Amino acid sequence: MGTHLIDSVRVERSGFTRRRALQAVSGSALAAGTLGFRDLMAEQAAALRRQGRAMILLWMQGGPSQFETLDPKPGTDSGGPTEAIRTAVPGIHIADNLPRLAEVMKDVAIIRSMTSREGSHPRASYQMHTGYIPAGSVKHPSLGSTITQQLGDPDSELPSFVSIGSTQGAGFLGTEYDPFSVANPGQLPSNVALTTSRERFGRRRRLLDRLETRFAETGAKPLVESHQAIYGKSTRLVLSPEVRAFDISDEKPSLRSRYGDSRFGRGCLLARRLVEHGVTFVEVRSGNWDTHQDNFERTAEQAAEVDPATATLIADLKDRGLLERTLVVWMGEFGRTPKINPRNGRDHHPRVFSLAMAGGGIRGGQVFGASTATGSNVEHSPVTVQDLFRTICTALHVDPDHENISPLGRPLKVVDGGTVLSDLLS
Repeated sequence: MGTHLIDSVRVERSGFTRRRALQAVSGSALAAGTLGFRDLMAEQAAALRRQGRAMILLWMQGGPSQFETLDPKPGTDSGGPTEAIRTAVPGIHIADNLPRLAEVMKDVAIIRSMTSREGSHPRASYQMHTGYIPAGSVKHPSLGSTITQQLGDPDSELPSFVSIGSTQGAGFLGTEYDPFSVANPGQLPSNVALTTSRERFGRRRRLLDRLETRFAETGAKPLVESHQAIYGKSTRLVLSPEVRAFDISDEKPSLRSRYGDSRFGRGCLLARRLVEHGVTFVEVRSGNWDTHQDNFERTAEQAAEVDPATATLIADLKDRGLLERTLVVWMGEFGRTPKINPRNGRDHHPRVFSLAMAGGGIRGGQVFGASTATGSNVEHSPVTVQDLFRTICTALHVDPDHENISPLGRPLKVVDGGTVLSDLLS
């Protein structure tokens, strides 16, 4: 695959080449005679805008306290001992646990009026990953899978969707759009070393293909096709020099130090490398934000790892000319209660919480929405999960109304409802 220029930076393997983008739009449409010349030019322009777009989801598992991160309430009964600090944008203050994020606030937009009804970890996490509440009849695809479906390069030797830690999968979209999981960021993934010659490896693959063909003929065709899809991706990765993208050892020590020598810090650095090599969606997880007890101490400990890594990721992407096409979203499944419980902790509170976004078509240096003085409710501009997802899709030039057919034969949109938060978009 050739290379192309994006934002004046030469990036290898960053999605469709210009020629493939045009062919993907024009081929079937011209053959069917469904598009006129003007329509075709508009579709081609849209395809070119999409090429190279990517998203990095920084997932704060457990539900981070907005009071100790993005929406502090100093001097109130809700606020506790947390102080607010100035940021690089006059008038915007965040918690003193996030001093590095405060430095890059010109590139960051904060939403302080997220709201949902889901207060249990499994249900809220599912909704914040898929846009849907859990249903026994269907397993919905994650946002990472649906974005990869529209933006990913099926011919890439690297996975289009990488999860550093476990996450929601592709659901009914199937294994083709499942995430490639990385357990230990910074090292090559397990079992990617080629332990024999390429010739012998090729003979083994051909033998496996013959065996699976016979198995498929006995009635196991769907199972075989699923296995072959996974094995094909694995084979391309094992044989590709692009696998070195997973190894961060050649990064400058000074840069690695700024990200932080933590699992999350290494994960953020790896996310930047993967996006630089054309990966469409990367999720990096930080756990243990479920602070029912010792909220203030535990949140400070979590933030000490997450703050430098998040800020450095945003700055690093910007320095390399990648931030404009890469959307970074920092969020968890819900927020924490204004009331401090007897264990000096905060409990689940989906009624109002906060998240942050940067790059990828988002206009930084602003706060959208607000919570009340006590932080118990949304004061104005409530944002639902559907609003958020529709805005993310719009920023990435993904069609939120694209329909996939569920196993029950029902068409399901990427985003069912919601309104684009146009004030957030640049």
